[in-house]
Amino acid sequence: MEQRAEPERSSERRRRRGGASRRAAAVAVWYLRAVAFVNFLSAAWVSLGQDVRRHNQENFFTPYLLTAGFASGVFTAFLAITMRRRKRAAWILNLVLSGAFLALFAFAMAFPEIRQYAQNWISLALTAAFVGALLVGRQEFYAKGDRSNPRLAASVAVGGGLLASLLAGLLVTVTNQAPDAGRSTFLERWHYGTLRLVSVAAEESRFPGIDPPNWANVAINVLSTALVLAVLYAAFRSRRAVDPLTEDDEKRLRELLGRHGDRDSLGYFALRREKSVVWSPTGKAAVAYRVVGGVSLASGDPIGDPEAWPGAIAPWLAQARAHGWIPAVMGASEEAGTVYARHGLDALELGDEAIVEVAEFTLEGRAMRTVRQAYNRVKRAGYEVRIRRHEHIPADRMAYLVERADDWRDGATERGFSMALGRLGDPEDGQCVMLECADAEGRLRALLSFVPWGPHGLSLDLMRRDRDSDNGLMEFMVIELLRRAQEIGITQVSLNFAMFRSVFERGARLGAGPVLRLWRSLLSFFSRWWQIESLYRANAKYRPIWEPRFLLFEKSADLPRIGLASARAEGFLEAPGLPKWLHRRHLDTHR
Repeated sequence: MEQRAEPERSSERRRRRGGASRRAAAVAVWYLRAVAFVNFLSAAWVSLGQDVRRHNQENFFTPYLLTAGFASGVFTAFLAITMRRRKRAAWILNLVLSGAFLALFAFAMAFPEIRQYAQNWISLALTAAFVGALLVGRQEFYAKGDRSNPRLAASVAVGGGLLASLLAGLLVTVTNQAPDAGRSTFLERWHYGTLRLVSVAAEESRFPGIDPPNWANVAINVLSTALVLAVLYAAFRSRRAVDPLTEDDEKRLRELLGRHGDRDSLGYFALRREKSVVWSPTGKAAVAYRVVGGVSLASGDPIGDPEAWPGAIAPWLAQARAHGWIPAVMGASEEAGTVYARHGLDALELGDEAIVEVAEFTLEGRAMRTVRQAYNRVKRAGYEVRIRRHEHIPADRMAYLVERADDWRDGATERGFSMALGRLGDPEDGQCVMLECADAEGRLRALLSFVPWGPHGLSLDLMRRDRDSDNGLMEFMVIELLRRAQEIGITQVSLNFAMFRSVFERGARLGAGPVLRLWRSLLSFFSRWWQIESLYRANAKYRPIWEPRFLLFEKSADLPRIGLASARAEGFLEAPGLPKWLHRRHLDTHR
């Protein structure tokens, strides 16, 4: 009996320690948030800022990081964000700085003229409480940074500092208002700008012939803040990628798709080569993902046997937490969403996937009248469609198709991540299906490419057409595929994804509530720039089966970052910040 009770008591102690550690970590994060708020408030509230600065300059001390300024607020807010993401490097930095500040407090309290003020005791208590919270909650700050971060931070500090100092010297030169400006050399103005960049101690009286306006000094201080933030970002950034897809990974994924590929129409897109993959211990399941902006972004369902999905999901989540990434899944089915939810993720319905069963598709009936007329109009114009597998297309013809697809692409960026393969004409993709549409004169006017969805299905990958071609060309090609699908052994086809499809459908019904109608109107407004409603209308004309797709996430507060990461992954946004040559990109060297 006692032997059984001892492990229970040990387990209870571990739970209590874990709870105390989490609470202490939360206290440390909220302390930094509160300090950031006071800093921003004192930057806007002049008298409060003057009081805090007076405390720093006279016989008073303010709590750790409380220095009453906008730059300090930005710095503290950055530390709060990195601490919330459980970055180990941020914890070390805070412990070193706050520990040094606490030692300074302890030493200063030995002097009666400092010990007599109650404010200093309050400062000492707050700083000691923060240090204590850091120590108690140390186990919660486990997220690893990239090994190259120190080197990159040093490069940004040196290169950025040199560039910023030159810009500061140039700004001082251009705005110098001193009557005897000719007495100063550019080296002296550069010296002044550099001092102003690293501190506010540069005074015009020490530099004869230099008298820039106040706005120029403020601009240099803002440049200094930007430089500090760039260095901190480089030092604390999350690891960007782990082990890109290898040749062996791709081979194993193709084997899983061969056995279980008919479960998910998006499964083949896991073969995008900028993705990484996490395997279950048995190798029977895998989660394919890509790290974008500190978000570990998976797409579709896990690949492989559903019974082995938890064995792949758990290490993927563990890896995300170890590196401080935010885990998220785009476009999961309801079945996979249920499994992800058991691992602590919440679900949000993104929209619906349009799936057409070939055996049930028909152009007959009043509901298909508009589609039937458009199809007949394009057919009478002399357009013809050729359907064949990629492996049956000669190499020179495929090269021509790739060239035309690039010419017809909307923009310079190849878009797609969760529902696009991102390549065309790769020899490994021989089972993909190509539709080539030519006009009456035999000129190529449009292309459609589909990836395999199990042995008897296809999933839309790429749509391109000549802008000068007739309207209705894509509809004509899709209908030709559906009518001739049995020739290539196809029984079901997955078309485009309709985001927020249910809003458009339910919002147009009689009796729709005011919130739903407002939401539908808002989406219709944004459809002027993004194809939200038009994609729903384009898919609905085929009268498909609508399959819901979900976004999985841990915390609602992470949704803005997940949205930005998704937009970047899909190619709608370019990553700001560091120059492109500093962004590490893995190359597809195994082909």
